[in-house]
Amino acid sequence: MKVSQLVFILFILLTVSLKSQINKDSILQTIDVFQNDLNNEYADSTHSPLTREDRLKFIGHDFYPINMNLVVVAKLKVTPGQEIFEMPTTTERKPKYVKYGEITFKVKRKKYKLNVYQSMDLLNKPEYKDYLFLPFKDLTSGTTSYGGGRYIDLEASNAKRIIIDFNKAYNPYCAYSHKYSCPIPPKENFLKLKVEAGIKAPKD
Repeated sequence: MKVSQLVFILFILLTVSLKSQINKDSILQTIDVFQNDLNNEYADSTHSPLTREDRLKFIGHDFYPINMNLVVVAKLKVTPGQEIFEMPTTTERKPKYVKYGEITFKVKRKKYKLNVYQSMDLLNKPEYKDYLFLPFKDLTSGTTSYGGGRYIDLEASNAKRIIIDFNKAYNPYCAYSHKYSCPIPPKENFLKLKVEAGIKAPKD
């Protein structure tokens, strides 16, 4: 192999490596921002679901170590024409949702599927017109993560693929106070997988 060819190949490999690293660094940065924002929200008396007593003791959420294997590129299949339904909650409240689509992805070569939803109430608000709701439970639910499941916020687009970052999974307010009414993840959104990423169960 000529020296010029070898140099060219090394250059290409280095470029690919750098692009991959930049992408990883970007993801790590967004996770850091997510965690800081969530901690700040709960420490702020104007936004926190915590009681005054719990807020004064609050020093930050407990998160799983960041897991890049649980940052997945999922295929998004939009499912138009779905019927509006009432999603069960932790109270008698039954907010109306519609199934927006199905996401499929792989973790360690195993395939998984989840449904994503849109809130009919939020659809009427311009700032939430692209908001997608992903509630789920997994094999950590009720052990190291909150038994009522966790949520991930997503944004609708015309793309057929969407990034799901389970490191950004957060707890519903009901994990911290019984005065809230929180959607219960539908049974079809149970993952036979330990999602050891994102927020853990609240500290005692």
